[in-house]
Amino acid sequence: MTRRLAQVAKKVGVSEATVSRVLNGKPGVSDTTRQSVLTALDVLGYERPTQLRGERARLVGLVLPELQNPIFPLLAEVIGGALAQQGLTPVLCTQTKGGVSEADYVDLLLQQHVSGVVFAGGLFAQADAPHDHYRQLAERRIPVVLINAPVEELDFPCVSCDDAVAVEQAWRHLTLLGHERIGVVLGPADHIPSRRKLAAARAGAEAAGKSLPDECVERSMFSLEGGQAATTRLLARGVTGIICASDPLALGAIRAARRRGLAVPEQVSVVGFDDSAFMNCTEPPLTTVRQPIEAMGRAAVDLLCTQIQGGEVQPGELLFEPELVVRGSTTQAPRG
Repeated sequence: MTRRLAQVAKKVGVSEATVSRVLNGKPGVSDTTRQSVLTALDVLGYERPTQLRGERARLVGLVLPELQNPIFPLLAEVIGGALAQQGLTPVLCTQTKGGVSEADYVDLLLQQHVSGVVFAGGLFAQADAPHDHYRQLAERRIPVVLINAPVEELDFPCVSCDDAVAVEQAWRHLTLLGHERIGVVLGPADHIPSRRKLAAARAGAEAAGKSLPDECVERSMFSLEGGQAATTRLLARGVTGIICASDPLALGAIRAARRRGLAVPEQVSVVGFDDSAFMNCTEPPLTTVRQPIEAMGRAAVDLLCTQIQGGEVQPGELLFEPELVVRGSTTQAPRG
């Protein structure tokens, strides 16, 4: 007990007597200090006293599908900074293959009495995946914000990059460069953002008086290796322009072209999605569609904090405009 008092007092910057008053529910402590002590207890892994367990901690779960794609660490940095400005502490929950599941993370976060949860990618973006743990959060009235895909049967607020506009920009760019045989590399069939991108690609082809044949659509896991395998199949069908659903997929597409002895961009043009870190340092620098991560992350925190403070948030989706960033991986279509 004495060690716990000392650790919490040191972390908060108050006396052990003040910590003791908070833990025993005694008066004479400001609300701010009281909240800081309770948050320190949670962060240090100590259980709250029984009489304090019903209160939510100043902790917010941030659930990410991975950290290998540079866009997710960037999102975590933006959201973490915005939460800190609101006096909230992010708890990073990253899924790994064969590791802790998303549902397990939700159970752990509920045990910690978190104030809310932000999901950035994950099972909610897959229509055929289990969604019971999201319903559990809704039943407990835990504030939740989703990033880049809604869950149709639940009224969680959602912040998304406009997938349709992103593909329209990429498609128009390749079309203006003279590419007539354009392929797309997307995520799994039940992945909601990929479904939206596919619908936009088909609409773009129809607007040009053409169609997007199934043989020009490939699906993959979101990885460099997946992008390489999918693009290898597209190149065998004569595609000269490729739109990818993420930057790692696009880097895999470039590798696939080179393995076939094709030059990028002279023989094959590639467009990514995200504009994650170092995409201007690749060879060639990657043309990609930039997600406005700073604006999206801050909007997600604003929506979450409004809920935490008891305010009303309209259900539905906030769509943010992407931006095409033209670099060196696209050029005029090859002649002949």
